[in-house]
Amino acid sequence: MASQTEKKEETMKVKITGKTQVKPIKKLGRRECQLVTFDLPYLAFYYNQKLLIYKGSCDHDFADKVAKLKDGLALVLEDFHQMAGKLGKDEEGVFRVEYDDDLEGVEVVEAIAEEISVDDLTAEEGTTSLKDLIPYNGILNLEGLHRPLLSVQLTKLKDGLAMGCAFNHAILDGTSTWHFMSSWAQICKGSSSVSVPPFLERTEARNTRVKLDLSLPPDPLSVSNGDAKSAPHLVEKVFKFSEAAIDKIKSKTNANPPSDGSKPFSTFQSLAAHIWRHVCHARELKPEDYTVFTVFADCRKRVDPPMPDSYFGNLIQAIFTATAVGLLTMNPPDFGASVIQKAIEAHNAKAIDERNKEWESSPKIFQFKDAGVNCVAVGSSPRFQVYEVDFGWGKPESVRSGSNNRFDGMLYLYQGKSGGRSIDVEISLEAGAMERLEKDKEFLVDV
Repeated sequence: MASQTEKKEETMKVKITGKTQVKPIKKLGRRECQLVTFDLPYLAFYYNQKLLIYKGSCDHDFADKVAKLKDGLALVLEDFHQMAGKLGKDEEGVFRVEYDDDLEGVEVVEAIAEEISVDDLTAEEGTTSLKDLIPYNGILNLEGLHRPLLSVQLTKLKDGLAMGCAFNHAILDGTSTWHFMSSWAQICKGSSSVSVPPFLERTEARNTRVKLDLSLPPDPLSVSNGDAKSAPHLVEKVFKFSEAAIDKIKSKTNANPPSDGSKPFSTFQSLAAHIWRHVCHARELKPEDYTVFTVFADCRKRVDPPMPDSYFGNLIQAIFTATAVGLLTMNPPDFGASVIQKAIEAHNAKAIDERNKEWESSPKIFQFKDAGVNCVAVGSSPRFQVYEVDFGWGKPESVRSGSNNRFDGMLYLYQGKSGGRSIDVEISLEAGAMERLEKDKEFLVDV
């Protein structure tokens, strides 16, 4: 008799039915764009994966939806042509995005999984059963030298459509990702043009040429994950914080206003400190142990001169701060929030410039272990309007990250499906710590 796990895997079967390439509808000629210091450290990350799940009958109109998505993609790529390019190097070995009309363009994969329902996927808290719905699992960004920079998989479900996207993280960050996705949706809904075209000139943010002598390692997984045999068993879970829970966390964090005239703690700082403290509890760390908090911050308005929100590329930097576990967990919540707030506010144009110069003098490719000891690291942002990505058949039922770029302590924050100030938190933790976190009633916030 088949076990429950075997039954689940059986129902999660995904069959690939076709693969095509989509190019900009107009001929654009040859175009090149140099990668800059903000982009280059992510070459040894994996492709950034997103999954959007849409409900609605697909029996008769799946082919129509796919055709509509491809047509919209061909139009939106006129503005976002870099997505249809490849990575390359100039004669001096400096990485760049290269676009040419002869390139293959964006890869679009069609698939069927008619035994999987939308509810099956929205109930899934890990990423194991989502893997087959998103392309490029375990593929390094550096492979963009010979692969498309964007691959999209459209899967016909029992009662809906799953859109799995793999973006090359060396050419864009989260802000640019969702700018592209919302622009594509806008075109599919009937707009004749993109309302906010991407700002494509990278060297205005950092006009420095850095040569990297990089080639693919024999075992790509070894780059970011270290020795797989000694790696902890990670599990993922989505914690949904309602608007009331977020307000309660923020109110508690701001219960003792600082006497030094500091600003009140933001929603992000309050929630981040809440998660940081409770993850340290769940890990059963000693008071004398150190713990690091890392956030990948958008620098568009921090650099001098500021860059527009429509800047297309990576304009993020990791901000690190550390403290002793005992100080974090034995003090009220405002202690952790204050540590985070000070680190973020100190990351101004001067700090960004110094970090860039330091990196340029001795380039170093990021590895996940660089995030720091006993780390909690935040990617994505609840500010991204992920539930507004409507291609003409309604808003997504769920938005998730794939299995790439996860490590012990990695968080992805998304706006909650219920709207308002609700926030969904995807957390990857070692199995034992996750089990303890799930039983932590103070973490879950009873409202």
